[in-house]
Amino acid sequence: MAAGAGSFEGGFDDPSVDPSGDPSPEVLAEAAAAFGLLASSARLHLVWALAQGESDVSGLAERVGGALPAISQHLAKLKLAGLVRSRREGRRVVYLVDDPDVVTIVRLMVGQLADRRAEGAGAHPGARAGRLRGLGA
Repeated sequence: MAAGAGSFEGGFDDPSVDPSGDPSPEVLAEAAAAFGLLASSARLHLVWALAQGESDVSGLAERVGGALPAISQHLAKLKLAGLVRSRREGRRVVYLVDDPDVVTIVRLMVGQLADRRAEGAGAHPGARAGRLRGLGA
């Protein structure tokens, strides 16, 4: 990622990035908060599911395997953070991802980890599996 560090959107010309190229403390705090929300596998799964298309709470609960009240609470947190939004369709409330960049980040991270697991499964089963899990992340 370092090779193209200056070419990303919000790069060196962005006022939220100081002259050294480091993001401001406020931007880092906001990013950490967003990553903190996605640190829950249930919320990450919800964002993943919503990245595939909008859904209501019952559809999401069925897809991710959670209880309706828990799914509703997770969605409320994601909505409060601005990662998802909702709209009414008659009596149903439909959820969708509010930030396409979040979809990109989630797909990139999950895709990379899935690829690593697939690579590791052939040569060294379990060698890479769970490497990040034990780091307290």
